[in-house]
Amino acid sequence: MSNEQITNPELALDGKSATADLPQDKLVQEKVYAESMRAVVMGEVMSEWPQDLFIPPDALEVVLESFEGPLDLLLYLIRKQNLDILNIPVADITRQYMAYVEIMRAANLDLAAEYLVMAALLGEIKSRMLLPRPKAEQDDDEDPMSALVRRLQEYERFSLAANQLDDRPRLDRDIFSAQAVFDDPNPPEVRAQVSLEQLVKAFQSVVDRADVNQNMRVSRDMLSMRERMTSILSRLQTQDYLRFEELFTQAEGRLGVVVTFIALLELFRDDMLVVVQTEPLAPIHIKRAA
Repeated sequence: MSNEQITNPELALDGKSATADLPQDKLVQEKVYAESMRAVVMGEVMSEWPQDLFIPPDALEVVLESFEGPLDLLLYLIRKQNLDILNIPVADITRQYMAYVEIMRAANLDLAAEYLVMAALLGEIKSRMLLPRPKAEQDDDEDPMSALVRRLQEYERFSLAANQLDDRPRLDRDIFSAQAVFDDPNPPEVRAQVSLEQLVKAFQSVVDRADVNQNMRVSRDMLSMRERMTSILSRLQTQDYLRFEELFTQAEGRLGVVVTFIALLELFRDDMLVVVQTEPLAPIHIKRAA
C-alpha cells in the first residue's frame, strides 16, 4: 500500500483517522481489507508478527470471513456499526459491500452470482436515492429499499432462530446416551440334538468310572428298572434339571449303571424325559417333558 497505508487498523468507517489524501472508497476498502484478512502461521491466527521473523511463503494462508450469502454479509455490516435495519445509510453500506466484493475478487475467490446481483441492487437503490424520478413512476414501482429491508428482517429472524437451535444440547455433541448390555435373565432354552451315539459314549464313561472306583463287592438288593424309573421322575419333581452323571452312583456298580441307563431309555421312549445340551460338547442334562 506504500504511501496510501492506513495509519490506524481500527479505522472508523467515515475515514476520519486515515490520511487525508485517501478517497472515501479507498478508505472503506482498506478498512474492510484490514478486518477481513488475517495471517495464519502453523494454525495460529496472527494480527502482527516480529519484523525479523522469517516466514516461508507457503506457511501463510489468507483467511477471509466466510458468509453464507449476500444477505449475511449485509447483516454483518449493519450489526458491526449498530445500525437500524429500518434506517440504513445506503451509500455507506454500498461502499463497504463493494469493497468486500473487490477484496474477494483480488484474492481470486469464486464469487457467487447472488453477490453480484446484490451489488447491482444496492447500486440501483443508491441511484434512486440520488436521482429524482417522476411522481407517477414513484407510485407505480415497488420501492426496492423496502423489499430489501423486508428480506433482511426475515433473514435476521431465521438466523437468530438457527443460532438458538444450535445452542440447544445436541446428542453426541453435548450429551451422550448411556448404553449398557445386560444378559437376559430368562435366556431361551436351546435344545441340542443329542444322538444315541452321544448317549452311549456318556454311558461308557460312567461305566469306565464305575470300574475304576469299585474296590469291593458287597451284597445288595436286586435293582428294579421300574423302581429306578419312578426314582428318576421323583427327583425331577423337586429339580428342574439333573446332570446325566448325577443319575449314577458308585455304590451300585455296573449293575446300577445298566439299570439306570435302561430306565432312562424307557422314559425317553415314553416321551416322559427330554435331553438338553446347550451347545456341542457341553454337559448333558435331563428334564421332565413338558
